[in-house]
Order: sequence, then C-alpha cells, then structure tokens
Amino acid sequence: MLSRPFRLGTALALLVVPAASAQVSDQALGSISTPDSVTTRIGTLAFRDGTPSADTVAAVYDNLDFTYAFRAFTDTFKGVSVQAIREGFLAAGVKDNELLVFSELMDSESLFLTANADTVYYVGFLDLSDGPMVLETPPDALGTIDDMWFRWVTDFGRPGPDRGEGGKYLIVGPGYDGYLPQDGFYIAHSGTNRVAILGRSFLTDDDPAPTVEVIKAHTRIYPYAPGGVGMSIARYLEGGVQLGRNAEPRTPVFHEGSGLAINTIPPSDFTYFEMLNTLVQDEPATALDPELMGPIAAIGIRKGEDFAPDERMKAILTDAVAVANATGRTLGFSPRDPDWFFYENSQWWNPLFAGGYLFETPLPEITRDGAKPYPPTGYKQNDARTSFFYMATGITPAMAMRLTGVGSQYLFAAKDADGTFFDGAKTYKVTLPKDIPAEAFWSFTLYDNQTRSMLKTPQKYPRAGSQNYPSPAAEAAGDGSTTVWFSPEQPEGVARGNWVQTDPDKGWVVILRLYSPLASFFDKTWRPTEIEAVE
Repeated sequence: MLSRPFRLGTALALLVVPAASAQVSDQALGSISTPDSVTTRIGTLAFRDGTPSADTVAAVYDNLDFTYAFRAFTDTFKGVSVQAIREGFLAAGVKDNELLVFSELMDSESLFLTANADTVYYVGFLDLSDGPMVLETPPDALGTIDDMWFRWVTDFGRPGPDRGEGGKYLIVGPGYDGYLPQDGFYIAHSGTNRVAILGRSFLTDDDPAPTVEVIKAHTRIYPYAPGGVGMSIARYLEGGVQLGRNAEPRTPVFHEGSGLAINTIPPSDFTYFEMLNTLVQDEPATALDPELMGPIAAIGIRKGEDFAPDERMKAILTDAVAVANATGRTLGFSPRDPDWFFYENSQWWNPLFAGGYLFETPLPEITRDGAKPYPPTGYKQNDARTSFFYMATGITPAMAMRLTGVGSQYLFAAKDADGTFFDGAKTYKVTLPKDIPAEAFWSFTLYDNQTRSMLKTPQKYPRAGSQNYPSPAAEAAGDGSTTVWFSPEQPEGVARGNWVQTDPDKGWVVILRLYSPLASFFDKTWRPTEIEAVE
C-alpha cells in the first residue's frame, strides 16, 4: 500500500492508495541468481541455492590470491625495479649518498634496463630518513630524481629549474615538519625515505673525460642545515625558528661503473616478492596509494609484519609471478594497443605517447600560445605502465613532451618490417632520412631480450650514432640519409660506425634515441624506415 499526503483545509491528511499488483520477473530473478553449476576459466564451480561448495571455496580463494599476487607484480613492478637497483648498488659497495659514475660510459657488462651507451651516467641514492638532503648538480646535466616507487620527484639540469646551469636541490622526505628555506634551493618533496638520482651528461667534443671532470667538480651531497643558508636573519627575528650554521658541502664518494658487472634487474621468480617485502618494510606504510598497496597486503606483505607464506601461498605466488612476468614481457615485446605506435603501419612504438609519464593523459600540445594540456582522462593506462617499467629505468616528464630542443625521445622496435621478432643470426638494416631531428645527437642501441640490458658482444658498446665515441660515428650517404646495419658479422662495404654487432644465439630489441628532438619528429614529417631483414 502507498500513502501520500494531501491538504484538507488547514489539516494534513493521508490518502491511502492501493499499490499496483506486481512481481519480479523470472528474467530479473535469473540475472541476480547463481546457478548450481558454473563453468569458468578456473573450473566448474558448484553452489547449493547460492552457497559455494567446499571445492568451490578453495578454488575461488586460490584464484583471488593469485589475482592479488599478479597485480602485486604488474601494478607495482616499478617499485621493485628501484629496489633491485639499490640492492645491486649495495652489493657492488655503493652506499646511499654515494654515486656510481661511468667515466667511459656504460657498457654491456652492466645489467640495467635499456640504459644507453651515449651519455655519462652518475647514479645513486639519497637517504632522507634523518632529514632533508642537499644535492648540488653540475651544469649541462640531463637528470631526474625518482622516489622508491619510481614516481617522479623533480628534474635537474636542462629540463629542471636550473635549466642546465647547475643548482642546489633540497630533497625533503616524508614526515619532515621543520623549517624550510625561503630561497637558495630548489625544493622537492619525496614520499619515500630514499630517492634515486639518475644523472646523465653529454660528452664534450665526443670525449667523456672533460664531462666527468665537470661532474666531479660540481656535484655535492650533504645534509641540510636548518637555519643556515636559505633563512634570513629577518626571518629569525620574527620568532619560531632557530639560527644554524651553514651546511658544509661535501664531495660524494664516486665509484667507477664502466666495465662493472652489476645486476640491477628485478627477479622473475618467487624472490620477487621477497624484494617487494624489503621495499615495503623500508618505506612508510603510506608511501604508496592504498589501492595499490591493497593487493600487496592481501598476499601477506604488510609494513611491520613478517612475510611468511605457507606452502599453499608460496605455490600460488610462484605461479602468479610466472604469469605476471610473462604478461610484462608480452606487453614489452608485442604491444597490441594501436595508440602506442608512433607511425601508421609501423613497428616503432613507445607506451608514453598515449598517456605521458603518468600513464593517464596524452602529451600536451605545444602551440605558439604555449602548452595546451588535455583534460584528465580519469583512468590509468595500466598496460602502458607495466610495459614501460618492465623495459626501462626511470621516469620523468622530459621523456614525454613535445617540446623541441629539450629532453629526449625514444622509439622502441622489437619486430622487423614483416612483424617478426629479430633474430640475432640474421642481417637487418634501417635508414634514417636526411636531417635527423636531433639537435644534440642520435643513436641506436641494441638490448638482450632476456635481460633488457645492452646486448653483450665483442663490440662491448652495442650502439651506432652521430657521436664519435665510444664507437665511430655513423657515416651518411650522398643523399644525406644514414643506414645502420645489425648483424653478427660486419657487412662488406659497410663502415664500422654504421654497424652494430648481434649475437647469433640471442634475440634483441632496439631503441632509437633522439636527444633534444626537433619539430620534424613531433609532426612526423621525418620518419625512419622500418627495420628490414636483408636476404
């Protein structure tokens, strides 16, 4: 029965109206009911009037735990990637607040996800657990600082606020509530107790030695001194703060990286979860979004608690990491999203093109009136995130911008013009038309399919490019185009600088890098050929 009010004079009364006779349809009941037997990808599930059988309960919980473990890999692999780098550094004797510098560039002895053999790397970790740290950076750098979940904190150098002049960066960790200076520093905040310093600098006239001298002469790492440089006496007289001595800049310990055999690649077996647990224990419980931390906690990795899976759970985790690793590898070698491909009917791709460095919103357009950002999409492109971090180290807006003359752009290729994965025993070639759109320089680098690190061959540096170090510069043809060859043996008539050696027993992928890219890259009026197998 339905009642509705009506007014009679000044009194309020209720008029009782009979309800229409109605029943829920059989179709509606069927749509909300669970049959006694349901065939699914995890088997046949049995129910008695909607309640699960004992076998169904076991199967569903196994699948639920598998799903959480799978997501703990695909959604947060990037954090374990940073942890793997730090553990590799510690194993090599490189402590926090020290730097590994590659004075003769990185070569194929080091296992780093798709690093280059073109720039001088100087990398390390800052420990913020005892308070903010100061990083003084050299001029002409191209660097970034990421936190332990591989989230961007700030850039330094050419794309950063110092714009290539070098500067003092004050990196503030979680929970710090002390005084911060009014001036004198570029201040950036991290959500984790440690951050990764990922510095690169260009060669000087094809020579790394002068660049290394500049890096060592200008780079400083030291604790911030509250009340010193950055706080005026006038601010002290306002009360509530204390004066302090100026911090003493310190030259960090530099460890040599060139030729160093070091592993920084995350594992793809059960030990992946042990490394994930170390990361969770070392960082604040609130360092990661609760939605992302949920699956991690569901499989027994929780801040302040022991990670001790029983035999059942360990078997599920082992299975899940195998499937998740296969997923990351598939997304990294054989993408299916057409938006990732830079050109129509091409094998050149990059997952950053569709969603930017946050894997959400397309790259802003650059117009005469300035940058024109797209509105937020409201969702993460999870496949792009998984693919990128499975294949690459570091994240910064400088990797994902349409701004000419700043940062760098990358094109991946894992297949030839016919859509076939590269075979190390075969010969391939690719041609770059004249006027290659790289104001600084360009290069190709080959990577081992298994390690996603530089392909190890007698060449040591598996690259070709416009620089004359560490291998001869590639030579252009009479029409201005440049052809590069990939093969186990140097093709007859091909200059050394135009050939990258392959291993006949290994597959490979390649990255074309354009440093300080130009407009013809972004508007696609310039386009490399596909990589073709040569009969």
